[in-house]
Amino acid sequence: MSKAPLTFTDAAIQRVEKLLSKAPEGTKALRVGVDKKGCSGLAYVVEYAEKANDTDVTLQAGENTVLITAEASLVLYGSVMDYVEEDLYQGFKFDNPNAKGTCGCGESFHV
Repeated sequence: MSKAPLTFTDAAIQRVEKLLSKAPEGTKALRVGVDKKGCSGLAYVVEYAEKANDTDVTLQAGENTVLITAEASLVLYGSVMDYVEEDLYQGFKFDNPNAKGTCGCGESFHV
């Protein structure tokens, strides 16, 4: 059995469910990707998706669908997606074993 490119904590599953319950009409899933930005080179991107692209990897987060872009599936392989609410931050947090380093503010990473 092969490892999923991304697994989800219970908190992440609950947040995905909440986001999709309030999503714009036509939204079918959340899409997780990476974008080239920040001082370390890559940043995580989470957005609404109306449909899967041919190259997306489709995963289930509880009863909901999360799509992973092809580029992100390589970078995220073996990662855990969590949702945290801290004093000054709330959002998805990725525990990525492939990240070799992050920038000082934690917004971007490199592999």
